[in-house]
Order: sequence, then structure tokens, then C-alpha cells
Amino acid sequence: MKSIRNILAAAILMASFTLSSCDSYFDVELDDQANIDEIFSESKTTKKYLSHLYSYIPMEEEIVGSHGWVVPRSDEGQYSFYQWVYYLLYKTGNYSSATPVDAQYFNYWPEFYVAINQCSIFMANVDKNKEDNEKTIACMKAEARFLRAYYYFCLFRQYGPVFIWGDQVADENIKASTIDRHTVDQNIQFISEELKKAAEVLPADIKDVGESEDRWMGRVTKGAALALRSRVLLYAASPLYNGCDLYIGKMQNIRGEFLFPQSKDENKWQLAADAAKEVIDMNKYRLCKSSSTGDKFKDAAASYQKVMFEPWNEETIWGWWFRTSNAYAYMGTVGGQLGPGLPPNFGFLYGFGGIAPSLKLIDSYPMWESGRYPVKGYKGKNNLSTPDVDALSGYKASGFTDNYKQPVDADWAAPFKAHNSCVGRDPRFYVSVVPNGFWWPYKSWSKKFTCYNNKECTSKWDAAQSCIRSGYAWRRLYKADTRLESQEEYKAIRYVFPAFRMAEIYLNYAEACNEKPQRDEAAALMALNEVRNRAGLNNIEVAYPEIKGNKELLRWCIQKERMVEFAFEAQRHYDACRWMVAKDEYPGDNWTLNLSATTYEESYNRTNKDFIGSSNVFRDKDYLFPISSLQMAEMTNITQNYGH
Repeated sequence: MKSIRNILAAAILMASFTLSSCDSYFDVELDDQANIDEIFSESKTTKKYLSHLYSYIPMEEEIVGSHGWVVPRSDEGQYSFYQWVYYLLYKTGNYSSATPVDAQYFNYWPEFYVAINQCSIFMANVDKNKEDNEKTIACMKAEARFLRAYYYFCLFRQYGPVFIWGDQVADENIKASTIDRHTVDQNIQFISEELKKAAEVLPADIKDVGESEDRWMGRVTKGAALALRSRVLLYAASPLYNGCDLYIGKMQNIRGEFLFPQSKDENKWQLAADAAKEVIDMNKYRLCKSSSTGDKFKDAAASYQKVMFEPWNEETIWGWWFRTSNAYAYMGTVGGQLGPGLPPNFGFLYGFGGIAPSLKLIDSYPMWESGRYPVKGYKGKNNLSTPDVDALSGYKASGFTDNYKQPVDADWAAPFKAHNSCVGRDPRFYVSVVPNGFWWPYKSWSKKFTCYNNKECTSKWDAAQSCIRSGYAWRRLYKADTRLESQEEYKAIRYVFPAFRMAEIYLNYAEACNEKPQRDEAAALMALNEVRNRAGLNNIEVAYPEIKGNKELLRWCIQKERMVEFAFEAQRHYDACRWMVAKDEYPGDNWTLNLSATTYEESYNRTNKDFIGSSNVFRDKDYLFPISSLQMAEMTNITQNYGH
């Protein structure tokens, strides 16, 4: 067994075992039982089957047409390919259960149930393996148990509560008409208990299973199981899943059970806090930190970059090598963020500028000196032209600074005129985005990224062609001075997507400690400050002296920090939904810089006229994805989600 990349590739070998699933996940097309016995009788073929189970891991790193679609769906990303029909359907709310979708277009219900069934088959048969020792077999079964729980969670976060098979393997005798969903609490209990069982068996470190460490990278460990459990229990305590008014008296299954809790249970926050603390108390993982230069700002920037640039670093609890399923990516092993998403349309091969940060994300990065988040909100319903600026933050929404020196990754660059909104920000800002008018961090080019409507611009705005449409390029996965002028150079880049990392655990703990019945403000502040301090920021109580005793302000700061820290990591949408803020945060026009302007100075005016595309819509029904009519026709008595 090698890295996840090789584990995924090994799935192809499973074709020889005829382990393909039918269109319905209520049965599975296998060869006769003798072949199953033969597969599991040998160590080599058993491990190939285990490899196959990993092949269903969602491509959250692919934010164009795969599981990372929630990035442009949310308010953190601006999808420059505005004309793509399926993107528009979900961004504008013009979809229903009858919308013709498949796995390419975000209907992952069948895919994950196939994965769940494959995990159950493995768990039911792995003990037939007589070539491996008991410890190895127990570990492999625990891996399958974790993966099955993870795939259930992937369904849960998109569709809400689903039908739980338990250890039952799908067969032809199951009547689809008898299938209906289990409740939120039943889903959470099952997933949580499965993860506890897996954690009891899985090794704390991959080398503890008896094989060399490098060959096991990417396989799940105890930390992965506990980290997922932390996220699951945090979701369970959150407003969407914990007695929200939207589902009171609605959505009963065929057994007469309401799918969603009919009242709040604030004690669920304590369970979430305990789960996060269990990961912290492992004392195995820590935030990436760098102190190579002695410059506090640059070291903070390098610390954040290390999360992505150094595979299998000390912060990554579980992850996988970047993959791609999208033809636009053109880069083999890397993944869609870097392909169409990152490079602007100058200098690069395949520079489409497909995904760019939204102005709301840009406005969220805190200020370096004060540590405060600069924009408190907007004057008008998501009218991003008029940010409500925190006067104490030090942020300036207008004007320019002459002779500005770019703070990181461009020591070679000459000073220039920078818009004040881009001056004095958190180090994460500068290693995540390249603003209009800033130097692109590639010394051999020595070019600025300029994207307004002037023939001298390096990435000229165009009403119809590929270009950055927000005014800011996303560069978090771009390491300074990296050539991207051939397919080979793209394919040579290898990153690990951090599905779970320690920063999330700290912020999970901070949120739960702030919300639990016996509120622990000190613990919440400590955990939040761990993440802020890694970014070089002062403690939150220094930035906001008024935060002491203010639960609502601390909640707001934690939510802001999550948006910044996990930008483009496919978490923002699920956070906005579980907090039930998406209905307030998403709707509105597509605000950008005034890129149709012909001068640099005018381009920094904000406008809702340059982005061609319908306004964003989010309604109560959009908190949960509809179960497709294809599945509804099969499971004739299953309960559909609210509003669909």
C-alpha cells in the first residue's frame, strides 16, 4: 500500500474482481460467493479491495465540477465561468429534484451509498484473510469502518439525515418501498459510535501498523477518526440540526418520526467540545509554524503556506494527494483549484482565472496591527459597495498608498501604488490572493497582475472571455517563482489536501466552548488565539477588549476566523448552512471591482455591473440538497427535503 494517489489508482484493479455496482445501490453485482472467498483469502487481493474503498473519497479539492462545488456556491468564491449552466442553477436557486443531474453535477447520493455498501462487504469478509496477522486485519476493518462513517457524513452534510444500513450488506431481497430516512439524532449516533469503534483500533501513527511509514501515508489513523467525530458532533450541535424552527412539525418519515429534532438540546455543544478536546489531548498534532527569517510577518506567512506546500506536515490529521476529474485542470495529479482556478489569463499555460475570491472574502481578512476584522457588515442587503468599516481596525476602504512594498514573496519587486484596502492586512491575505495592481510572485516575469480594461493590462478584463472577474486572483496553491508554462510543470506539482487539520480542531473547540450551557470563555479564547497567533495576530481579547463576557461577539469572531483560515477548503458553505446564516449572507448581486474601467485608480471602485450573470439566491429550501427524482422514483416512500 502506498500513498492515497496509488490507493486510488489501485481501484482500477478491482475491475478484475467484477466488484461493480448496479445502477441501484440496493443490490450489488458480484461474482459468486466462491470468488469473494478467493479474494479475501489472500493478503494481496484483500488489500486491493481496501484500496478500492478509498477510491470514493470526495474530490473536495476540485472546485470546478466535483465535490468542491460548494466553494463557488458559497459567498467566498466568484466563479468566473458565469455561463456554466449547472453552476448557475445552484447559485441562483433554479433547480429542483427533477433537475437532470448526475455525479458530475453534484448529485452524490448514489455514489456514496455504493461506497457504503462496498465498505460493509469488506467488513463482512475481511476475517477470511488468513495470510495477515490479527492486528493487521483488525486495522483494515477499522479503516473500512471509518470510511463508511465518513461517507455517511458526506451524505449527511449535503442532504441532511439519510437511511442507515448498519452492517447490512445490500441484496436483491430489500424492498425499496420500505426505505425511508432515519432521524438526525440516529444518524449522528451511528456515525459517532462507528468512529469511536474505529478510533479504538486504528493506530495513532501510520508506522505503528508494522509497515514503513512512507508506504502508509494517507491511510486513516486514530486521529482521523477523532477529528471526523469532532466535526460530526459540532454539526449536530449547530442550529440547522438542533431544533431549528424551519423543521418544527415538518418532515416525518414513514415510521412517524420527525427527521429533525423538535427542540434544542444545548448539551450537544458539550459533546462537541469534549470531542475536539480529545484530539487536542492526543498531543500529536500541532499548527504549522515557521521561524526561518526572524521577521514576524514573513514567518507567519510561511507558517500558513506550509499547510499546503509541505505534504504530510505536523498539522495535517488526514488528507489525500490532490486529484482531478475535470478536463479544464490539465494537470494530472494536482486538482482543479490550481488549473482553471488559480492562474490568471497571462503568462500561464491554461490560465483561465476560473475561480476568484469574492469581495466578501477579501473584506474578511483581519488587519495586521489591530488584529480586528475590518468590515462589520454592509449598509444594505449585501450591498458590497458600502462596507460598514470598523473604525478601530485601521482599515481604509478608499485611496491609495504610494511607494508600497509588497510584503511577502516579492522582495525583488519595486514599490508601487497600492489601494489602501490591500495595505496592512493579515499575512494570510498576501499568500492567498494577488490583488489588482500587485506583482505576481514570479521573479522571472517581473510582471504585475492588472485586470481592468486597458490594453496594457497583463490580465485584461473582457466581458465574454476568460478572465479574473472579481479583481483578485487566488494564489494560495501557487508557490512563489513556480513556472506553469507546460503540462509537465503542472503535473510535477504535488500537494496534499488537508481534509482535517489541527486549526479546525482548535476552532471547533472554541465554538463549542463558547456555546455550551456552562460556557467556558477562557477555553474558547485560548483555542481561537492558537489559530490567530499562528497568523502572527495578537490575542482576540487584545484586538477586542469588549469581547470579555460577550458571547455574540466571540461567536462572530470565530465565524470570521473560520472563513479566512479555511478559505477555498470546501468548508464555508457547510458552515454557513449549519449556522443558518446562508440565507442572509448569500443573496444579492455579484459585486466586483470596476474592472471595465480604463484606469487603475477607477478600477478599485466597486460595481455590480461588470459580472454578467444572474443574482445569487438562497432560500430556506437551499439549506439541504434535494434527493433526486431518480432516487425518489426508486424509493417511493422516502421523505423528500423541505421545500423540494
